[in-house]
Amino acid sequence: MLGFSRTVCSSLSSLETCQAYLNTGIDIATNLALELTEAGGSVEDVNKLEQMVLKSVAASQDLTNFTKAVQQATAQIKNEPPESMSELVQEKYVALQAASKDLLLKDEKFIKFKENLKEARRQAGLIKNNEEDDQEDLDDDIAVTQSQKNFTCPITQVEMVHPVKNKICNHHYEEEAILKIINNRQKQKKTARCPVVGCDNTNIKPSDLIQDLTLKRVIDKQKKHDGHV
Repeated sequence: MLGFSRTVCSSLSSLETCQAYLNTGIDIATNLALELTEAGGSVEDVNKLEQMVLKSVAASQDLTNFTKAVQQATAQIKNEPPESMSELVQEKYVALQAASKDLLLKDEKFIKFKENLKEARRQAGLIKNNEEDDQEDLDDDIAVTQSQKNFTCPITQVEMVHPVKNKICNHHYEEEAILKIINNRQKQKKTARCPVVGCDNTNIKPSDLIQDLTLKRVIDKQKKHDGHV
């Protein structure tokens, strides 16, 4: 158990390093956006940097939640075998994600970015007079990020490649990930429940899953649009 604890501590240290890199990236993107705005640069380029900051803030929140989940799970099973660690971390991570899904608007780093950008636009004579317009822009930013999160598998927390739809509860998962959970639960002579928080579907079967080719096309199109393919 001592060796396991050391491994967890080492992993948490790596996550803290990742968090520091994200914060540095946010600072760099913020400075670039301000310099572009002050120099009368392309609005499109500034908007891209703003989206980059928003995505980095979202990733930072995800990383914070995962770190908390590992810490909570480690404390809970301190005197138990580590085999159940993965499932427990997943359970706590999903709960933390659900609790913080509406906090992106209130994130201190993003609020600071918006305020600095607003001031830079004012100094450059580009500021909008209607404060409601600023809120609409912010809502649009959040909508983009939330729509991208809809492409994320609730199990792997990675963008889906082969999405399948549960025809019972209509939730989506990465095919390989959900089948692995079902198989593992079957080996334990237990049923697999939907990993989406709040879903009351407690008995997922392979026959409930159908390939969602429409969603796959949307994801592929988004990747091409973002230049990832």
